Amino acid sequence: MKSKLLYILILLIALLLLLLGITGQFTASTDPIRGAGGETAPDSIAKLEQIELGGLQQWILMRGVDRSNPVLLWLHGGPGAAQMPLAHHVDSQLEEEFVVVHWDQRGAGKSNHSGFDEGTMTFDQFFSDTHELVEYLKNRFDQDKIYLLGHSWGTMLGIEYARKHPDNLHAYISVSQVVDNHRAYEISYNWLKSEIERGGSTSNKNRLQELGEPPYTDHSDHVKLAGLVGDYGGNFDISMSRMARIAFQAPEYNMLDYYRWLNGANRGSGPMWDEVFAHHIDYTSEIPSLEVPVWFLIGDKDKNTPHLLVEEYYEMIEAPRKELVVFDSSAHTPFLGEPEKFSWEVIRIQNDLEEKD
Repeated sequence: MKSKLLYILILLIALLLLLLGITGQFTASTDPIRGAGGETAPDSIAKLEQIELGGLQQWILMRGVDRSNPVLLWLHGGPGAAQMPLAHHVDSQLEEEFVVVHWDQRGAGKSNHSGFDEGTMTFDQFFSDTHELVEYLKNRFDQDKIYLLGHSWGTMLGIEYARKHPDNLHAYISVSQVVDNHRAYEISYNWLKSEIERGGSTSNKNRLQELGEPPYTDHSDHVKLAGLVGDYGGNFDISMSRMARIAFQAPEYNMLDYYRWLNGANRGSGPMWDEVFAHHIDYTSEIPSLEVPVWFLIGDKDKNTPHLLVEEYYEMIEAPRKELVVFDSSAHTPFLGEPEKFSWEVIRIQNDLEEKD
């Protein structure tokens, strides 16, 4: 029900903006990065590009004041929750210090092509796509290593990549790290039960009772739990309507891209559910150490990838360097809840590593 309401909301906002002439374009591009006088910054890069990864044309956005700066690659959440249309809202400070790369993964956003084969949504294929893209970026910008930032589902790709290819990374930056999905369900359920008993509606009490206790091995149960967690402030840090307003200002997306984005977001992890998410994921036992510096960024109010589990994982993981950064006023998306602090922390990571070198 919630996804249908979101679908209707986005369509209404799209229609309104189209009528107002704000997003009436049917082409997409990215704005140049300009200097103080309004001229295009001479060493900058601002490019929206389609490249082949894993036999599929996929879209990347590359933006930075100086193309010689280190590359920062975002791995978005979902699968399917492409972040490119939010880039202009969260990246202005980061673009001063990095070449920031957003990638619409296969089946997400601009890479959710007509006739897309959902059967290609396997963990191994996403991982292979990630590796191809990292190698592409290293070669394109003549750099031996990049910074890798994963959010939510992206942390599953990110931590596996950091484990298998540490020589390609300056650091792995984890935002809302997946740690143990079964324990996460338990924490979320118990928190919801307490919140609803304290002041929830009868309908939400019925929804939780109908859902039952974890673990959840069915995709629809996962979606129901996530919806309730979001309703009580444990997931996204801004409203869906505000997120839609931000997204619909992105010049990198045209009207067809927004449809593709919504379609991919609604598909979510469904095609991968039986292969990946229906099983017990526990990185405390699967990946107890890394050979690359790791930073864990987590919202204190996050009940999707609970703060408690990330803190426990941080305490036990072995790495050349590690740090935990907690965002007191954020839940699952601190880059939206506290964007200035988020950018400052990511820039500090680079500065700290450069000072050490």
